[in-house]
Amino acid sequence: MNTGTTPKGATPDIGAQISYAMRTMGIAPIPRNYELFYEAYIGSNPALSRELAALGNQATQEELDAIGEQYFASQHRHLVEKVHGRIADELDSLLRLLRQEQNSLESYSRLLGETYSRINSKNNSSAEILRSAIAILTEATDNKMAHGEKTVESVSQKSREMDLVRRELDEYKRIANTDSLTRLANRRAFDDRLAAVYNGGPGTTLCGLALIDIDHFKRVNDTYGHPVGDKILASVATVIRANVRKDTFVARTGGEEFAIIFDGIGSEEVHQLCEQIRLALEATPFRNSKSGVNYGPITISIGYCMAGDAEDPGELYSRADIALYCAKNAGRNCTRVFEDGMQKDFTKSWLIYRR
Repeated sequence: MNTGTTPKGATPDIGAQISYAMRTMGIAPIPRNYELFYEAYIGSNPALSRELAALGNQATQEELDAIGEQYFASQHRHLVEKVHGRIADELDSLLRLLRQEQNSLESYSRLLGETYSRINSKNNSSAEILRSAIAILTEATDNKMAHGEKTVESVSQKSREMDLVRRELDEYKRIANTDSLTRLANRRAFDDRLAAVYNGGPGTTLCGLALIDIDHFKRVNDTYGHPVGDKILASVATVIRANVRKDTFVARTGGEEFAIIFDGIGSEEVHQLCEQIRLALEATPFRNSKSGVNYGPITISIGYCMAGDAEDPGELYSRADIALYCAKNAGRNCTRVFEDGMQKDFTKSWLIYRR
């Protein structure tokens, strides 16, 4: 059986290939190791791929975890679990506080009931009744007010503490969905966002997916080295982000691949924005300020498809990818929209990693 090639028109079993590579290297098939090898396989982080390859066939779990700690906050699920534990502790403490307050209110209510009974009694004189009632109610009310103030302060403190924990958890989630090199959303965040495109109802037609690929990027890496390639990737990300609205979703989905999900605009405006990005990048100088070496020109090819022209996220990605292929085939450094009749023998699946 030939495991080194993929039949024409078939989708490669990435999971099987990663599992095979891990078995070959004697790597334990646990989720955090799979995630490392997945990221290395799709090439979304060249520095990580190089460090992983440098371990060879003798990688220890400690070495793998060290790489995970360096590059992926999402690997540290124990941090998130720790935060969840803190939230549970705070909630438990708050519940105990509220139970104490409930018991205190019940005691105060009983006291009021007893005082009412004394006042209503015909056996004591009016003066005795009033003196007794005033003394009891004054002491009970003072105690209740003091207790209430402490309870309010305790509840406020618990609320502040839980808000801090929530912010910490939100930050962990943000880091886990961010590409460490470009600071854009990563593939995981893109998968989630793309899956939600068709949850928006009628507005789905005003939504488009653009896939971007840097032209001849392998040549850049081979000629100038990966550190230069990494700087160019970061610069390309900056140019893309600078030419779209702040709330537009932009992700780095692979080595030199990016994606944009446009919301609330039609095909013509999507095309204009894609061209704006392409021309801005074409005009951006890529030069070493110290040595004067010119790394450019750096250009991109773009393919896009509108959500209204696809049935689901998978087809939307596939059709945008076909349009990107056609842009590459047309000579690169251009933008193409998906049209009926475009064909491609093989298209990548957007859903290659989901939890």
